[in-house]
Amino acid sequence: MVLLLVVDLDPELAALRPLGAFFVLRTIGGTCGAPRPALPTLTQVYEKRGSDVYGNTMTFRVRKVAEALRAPEPRIAASIAHQGLAARLWSVALGCAVLYGRIPDLAPHRLRWDPDASAPDDLWLDGVEPLPGDAGTVADVVLRGHLEPLAAALHAEYRLAGGLLWGNAGSALAGAARQLLGVRPDLSARTRDLTAGLLAHPLLTGTLDSATLRRRSCCLYYRLPEGGVCGDCCFTRAPRSSPRGASG
Repeated sequence: MVLLLVVDLDPELAALRPLGAFFVLRTIGGTCGAPRPALPTLTQVYEKRGSDVYGNTMTFRVRKVAEALRAPEPRIAASIAHQGLAARLWSVALGCAVLYGRIPDLAPHRLRWDPDASAPDDLWLDGVEPLPGDAGTVADVVLRGHLEPLAAALHAEYRLAGGLLWGNAGSALAGAARQLLGVRPDLSARTRDLTAGLLAHPLLTGTLDSATLRRRSCCLYYRLPEGGVCGDCCFTRAPRSSPRGASG
């Protein structure tokens, strides 16, 4: 049994800052000011609503990632863009749940996203409204609220397989947990307990090897010109060739 100390969420989520850039979440109205008015909400992104500035926002982001990494196929860039956004969402939610014992309401309509920013993804929250920090609530907020509609949009547009997308989600969660454990080892029991509860969710079950946390799918990073295998990849070394879509 892990004893959980509940601390009020501060308006700027300042406790997240020492954890690293993937954990930081700027709040509208805080000392960071406000995002550009044109930034879309994640609801608009998932529903593929057009933006006056970016057009199809997810397409804009995938093209930006593709250009930066010289990706030979759009679906490779789409996978990497997906994992980047998933990592940001998990990091914020896991960090808050462990440090505060609560999470802010991260509903898609409350989060604004800058698709033209560099990594890690630039997110803004419209205000801090607390929710419980248990695994069930975090799963509802991140998995159901964000990663399901995001996966549906990317599958429809880029034909990314479900196994790849949920593998990305599981890998991003495990990566956030490793970062948190490295910075705050004093909170290891809470971090491990919450991460285990989330990985037991039906959408993530089987995405990672339970003993090693190596994923059972590949994010396609190895197909980049200067890519290789990630530390948790299902491959121990990059395949010389792979039929289109075989690992994703």
